[in-house]
Amino acid sequence: MPTTRTRKNKVSVQYAVPRRGVPSAAFLRRWAIAPVTLRIVGEAEGRRLNWNFRNKNSATNVLSFDTGDIVLCHPVIRREARAQGKSLRAHYAHLVVHGCLHMRGYDHESKRDAVRMEAREIAILRRGGIANPYAVKMNRQA
Repeated sequence: MPTTRTRKNKVSVQYAVPRRGVPSAAFLRRWAIAPVTLRIVGEAEGRRLNWNFRNKNSATNVLSFDTGDIVLCHPVIRREARAQGKSLRAHYAHLVVHGCLHMRGYDHESKRDAVRMEAREIAILRRGGIANPYAVKMNRQA
């Protein structure tokens, strides 16, 4: 697996899927607000990790670990972006930010915590030119 590192914020990007259609390491690094390893995986690895760590037998879009690892499941992210009518790059940006915030102690278990986390995500994404990810219209064809 190729890994790319930067000294600035120590972000490593690993691709466990073909890179066609996946945002570049430079783009993904831009959204990491903490030193992390971002691993882009396929459906099988995403399902296996979600089962091992959350006892859920399906792949999920993003998993964050206290070790500084964030796993992004490309097929799930691609489907969600289409269904939500947003660009793949915007959805990846959102999920990288989302994962980093989880690592910094944010969660969305309660309504209050969810509102706090979403507001932080929206502010970070807005500064980078990405629209509010929670104000999307659902694509009826997806």
